[in-house]
Amino acid sequence: MEGVRAEVGSLESSLLQIVQEHQRRSICIREKTDKAKKDALQTAIRVSELLVETVNGQVEATFINEKRIELEIHALVSTIMRYKKQTDQWLAASHALNTVIKEIGDFENWMKIMDFDCKTVNAAIRNIHQI
Repeated sequence: MEGVRAEVGSLESSLLQIVQEHQRRSICIREKTDKAKKDALQTAIRVSELLVETVNGQVEATFINEKRIELEIHALVSTIMRYKKQTDQWLAASHALNTVIKEIGDFENWMKIMDFDCKTVNAAIRNIHQI
């Protein structure tokens, strides 16, 4: 019986040794897994930071371009309004000039009519004088 007990004791110690080896390996694997998780997490955080920086840089550049375009639009609107005012002034001046020229033409026509009327009256007076 002692041989069986020795075998059982040897079997128990072997099983105990197997369990302990299994626990050591499990702990080692868990530590490696935890380290790999931490490394993956750090890498993912760095990748997301780089992506955010890239996107933010592009958004910032877009925002700056938008502000430049808005300033250009404002400057163009101001220039257009100034040109519109000048155009209106030129139109008013040309209309006034056309009116004056028309009046000169009317005056010239009146002068011709008056000249013709004066010649007619002069001719009538000469005819009366000659008779």
